[in-house]
Amino acid sequence: MIMLGYFLAILVGVSLGLIGSGGSILTVPILVYIMGINPVLATAYSLFIVGSTSLIGGIQNLKNKNADIKTVLIFGLPSIFAVYLTRAYLLPAIPEELWTLPSFALTKNIALMLLFAVVMIGSSLSMILPSPGKKSSKREILSYNYPLILTEGLLVGVLTGLVGAGGGFLIIPALVILAKMPMKLAIGTSLLIIAIKSLLGFAGDLQTNQAIDWKTLLIFTFLSIIGIFFGGLISQKVEGDKLKKGFGFFVLLMGIYIIAKELFF
Repeated sequence: MIMLGYFLAILVGVSLGLIGSGGSILTVPILVYIMGINPVLATAYSLFIVGSTSLIGGIQNLKNKNADIKTVLIFGLPSIFAVYLTRAYLLPAIPEELWTLPSFALTKNIALMLLFAVVMIGSSLSMILPSPGKKSSKREILSYNYPLILTEGLLVGVLTGLVGAGGGFLIIPALVILAKMPMKLAIGTSLLIIAIKSLLGFAGDLQTNQAIDWKTLLIFTFLSIIGIFFGGLISQKVEGDKLKKGFGFFVLLMGIYIIAKELFF
């Protein structure tokens, strides 16, 4: 099962290279259900894996002028602040048992997986439904709705901190709608935002003294980085919208499966 998990790590990178999101949506279920890692620790691993992989992809996009540094700072700073505080203080403060019935106990681990499943379903819908933004790749003068961008940055940061998700499915539509950004530029910018906030969120985990298996983490991350290069190559030859929609249906089924598994099995 460990080797299967490592093979699937490549798909994490491929999804980030193709559509700028989806990496964490795959990472946490792979770590929990295939590699047998505790959900809380898996969300920490996910932050490092997705953050490192997104950083490589973001640098590539920056070199190709498909990322905007000003937007990274405006959206990224409140998000970084929120994710760090969530990982360092909010998540450790959540009790191990949240709610108890005669036949069911809602534990912290189950609650995190259920929240993650909801995030997966939201992510899948953003991939399946038509994109709200422009298909043009032409760079225009960007305009910013600062209050909304700052608010969404904080919300995405808290969500990232709780479930270890990069939040690309939230960031990309926000950049397209709130900053009037072309889709291709939004994807590249999103990767840099995901990278910075995920890696700093992982730094918050290091303060909690969790036992991290660095060998497993680094191998998974290395394979995911290989995957992002494959994703970039595939995106140049295959129509991205079809791949995105197909991946969206897969993520939707995974989200439904996780809810069923945690509540009924």
